[in-house]
Amino acid sequence: MVARELISDSILPVNTSDSIQKVLDRMYEFRVNHLPVVEDGQFLGLVSDEDFIELPDYSLSIGNASVPFDNLGINQNLHIYEVIRLFYERRLSLVPVIDENRYYIGAISVNTMVEYMAGITAVKEPGGIIVLEISNRNNSLAHIAQIVESNNAQILSSYINSFADSTKLEVTIKVNRNDIAGIVAAFIRYDYKVIDTFNDIQTDNDANGRYDQLMNYLNI
Repeated sequence: MVARELISDSILPVNTSDSIQKVLDRMYEFRVNHLPVVEDGQFLGLVSDEDFIELPDYSLSIGNASVPFDNLGINQNLHIYEVIRLFYERRLSLVPVIDENRYYIGAISVNTMVEYMAGITAVKEPGGIIVLEISNRNNSLAHIAQIVESNNAQILSSYINSFADSTKLEVTIKVNRNDIAGIVAAFIRYDYKVIDTFNDIQTDNDANGRYDQLMNYLNI
């Protein structure tokens, strides 16, 4: 998936002629801390609510108030993993998406990103979770999948954590079954170190509830 596939049409950009107060009101309306600045379709940069903290007159336009624009716009063909990295590193509430000529296409909001992450990690799907420790020299996801499938289950999502100054990796998988005792036993037979498991149905429901609460908050 690339950036243009997650663009949200609900968040409108601002212009240099818009007043600081109008920009802040729009940020409040969309529940974001950043907004793209566009002039005649051309992307000029990104403004943050922190840019206005020390300005005394909110009736001034952002163009006349010497507000700095962050020249941050991502190409529409950027892979979504790079977009996630940008959200994390820059602590952004949205990311502007532009074309090759720096014309503004739209924005990806943190709300949309949360929904996307929930989808790829199968948050709302029922199932058990298994955490394995493996060597980075023996990293065979195909073998892990084979063990799961041999127990009449499928992997819904997976991710890997690496650790500095260590040859060990932590692999977390979510499968489409709550009863994972047989799968865990199979991993142990194949000398995998099982660090933790989560297979209680109530726990899964609690996770779904927390996800729903988060989404409700973000959509207020």
